[in-house]
Amino acid sequence: MKPERSSAPSAQSVSTRLPDFPWDKLTAYAETARAHPDGIVDLSVGTPVDPTPQVVQDALRGAADAPGYPTTIGLPETRQAAIDWLARRFGVIGLGLDGVLPVIGSKELIGSMAVHLGIGPGDLIGYPALAYPTYEVGAALAGARAVATDSLTSFGPETPRLLWLNSPSNPTGRVLPVEHLRKVVDWCRERGTILVSDECYIELAWEAAADSGPGSGPVSVLHPDVCGGSHEGILSVHSLSKRSNLAGYRCAFVAGDPALVGELLAVRKNLGLQVPGPQQRAMIAALADDAHVVEQHGRYAARRASLRTALEAAGFTIDHSEASLYLWASRGEDCWDTVQWFAERGILVAPGEFYGAAGRRHVRVAFTATDERIAAAGLRLTS
Repeated sequence: MKPERSSAPSAQSVSTRLPDFPWDKLTAYAETARAHPDGIVDLSVGTPVDPTPQVVQDALRGAADAPGYPTTIGLPETRQAAIDWLARRFGVIGLGLDGVLPVIGSKELIGSMAVHLGIGPGDLIGYPALAYPTYEVGAALAGARAVATDSLTSFGPETPRLLWLNSPSNPTGRVLPVEHLRKVVDWCRERGTILVSDECYIELAWEAAADSGPGSGPVSVLHPDVCGGSHEGILSVHSLSKRSNLAGYRCAFVAGDPALVGELLAVRKNLGLQVPGPQQRAMIAALADDAHVVEQHGRYAARRASLRTALEAAGFTIDHSEASLYLWASRGEDCWDTVQWFAERGILVAPGEFYGAAGRRHVRVAFTATDERIAAAGLRLTS
């Protein structure tokens, strides 16, 4: 009689390693907010609501006849458009076609990055103390240990295999100055740590950071003032979801060290992770056009100003928030009490606890709703 084989690990055994999906915890508060006579004002997730730019829609339609499989590495034109955009907007130089890889939305890339780079059990991953939850998810999927910290000294004698940066920050909107970015690059290179900078909000700056000097804005980790003209050991992640209202298209890319891009490419080829051809043509059009970005920036600036005025009038303090699509607000109480206060006024916001223990006295308030809904929120906050 043959011995029974042990059953394979189930999907549930993987899911138990993951943190709880945070947005499920907002369900009851959303129901409260929807009961408002004038309907809900949803300022929680931060999804774009304005039209996808016409130039991008036209490019997508023009590429609709796409019977063949796309390549994982992407079209040369797509990668060149990313290179040109980084050079034009952020002064990045020395990037070649082998240093860019289109991906199916930045969240998928961030969540799978550690696994695709061969990081696993016994390895250490660091990410910001207040951070997008997917960094932690990616570490959990890899079976790696994770440390949420803003202090390099907190690692002690240990060397993380992977360190995440996020500037401008989600949720706080904080922008890291060049000096800080350079220090982190040097530290990682000394230790052989892979540095990945999430720069998805880099075009959404509103004011200079208090500690980065007048007139300054977000800087890419790939800028020569930060990396010394070498991209070795460094990657940056960019998304078109927010800058171009392309969240529904799932268009993003990673750029930097060709060796690291090559590692990601080798794994993703085997998994068939390919950005569809029509979406790549849309990416080319979006990255080449600055006019729609300026127009959308103006919309968000007006909504941000209106909402910030109303929040401050209602007794809230706004911390950081010099960039991104959120206001990091507090009135000195537990974040869930604040979420309830907003919900009773028909407004849904995200509790700071979603982004780490350091956020327990803040809420993240998105200003991506329509002008009408932002105005409604302002009236509810000040009445």
